[in-house]
Amino acid sequence: MSVKVGDYVFLIYDRKRRWLLKAEGGKKHHTHRGVVNFDDIIGKPYGTTVLSNLNHKFYVVRPTPMDLVLKMQRATQIIYPKDIGLILLNTGVGPGSRVVEAGTGSGALTSILANYVKPSGMIYSYESREEFLNVARKNLEKAGVIDYVELKNKDILEGIEEENIDAMVLDIATPWLAVKLAYDALIGGGHFCSYSPTIEQVQKTVKELKKENFIDLRTQECIVRDINVEEGKTRPETRMIGHTGYMVFARKVV
Repeated sequence: MSVKVGDYVFLIYDRKRRWLLKAEGGKKHHTHRGVVNFDDIIGKPYGTTVLSNLNHKFYVVRPTPMDLVLKMQRATQIIYPKDIGLILLNTGVGPGSRVVEAGTGSGALTSILANYVKPSGMIYSYESREEFLNVARKNLEKAGVIDYVELKNKDILEGIEEENIDAMVLDIATPWLAVKLAYDALIGGGHFCSYSPTIEQVQKTVKELKKENFIDLRTQECIVRDINVEEGKTRPETRMIGHTGYMVFARKVV
């Protein structure tokens, strides 16, 4: 597959210096290692090596959904890819799934969910703050998944418009208040997930899930540690993200 005008490319110099860029004819990207000309990229296959005017090598690769998430414009804190992976696996979201999400924020989780439900599924994403939706819409367009998302400028606690959904994913301050709404909207066997930064939120949510007819309740935290691999001195990285959030999972039964 070759790079076309208007495509997004991931330009990599080394582990720390990398850029998500739109390929536009006649444009150039300036770096501390020289200028990269987009005309040297357009029409070339992904995986191409290009040289800057200072003769430094840069690598042109196709951005993954994770690349798009980590480089997207942020209006809010995002759910990190390490947590999104667990959410996908535990909720069974896949092609054709209909998913309600609340707390769109910058659209990080939204974009990944949409990437997995296409071509026949849909994400219905609720967000009470219009300024966040505007940022999310731009990020979803950049990711190429806007056609699989219906953005709703509404507080989900005011009611869920959809019925018979396959999964619900909540990233809101009071997920326990949406548990009954989730139960009514989900299909039998449908999946519930809430993402919360504090254990107090988790306790309240689990308490409400037990009141409703949810089973298979699980609470998980995902901690990832990068390893610096060099001959003779391989060791864990000095810094790591210690905590992002707790994920509560459950299934509806009737």
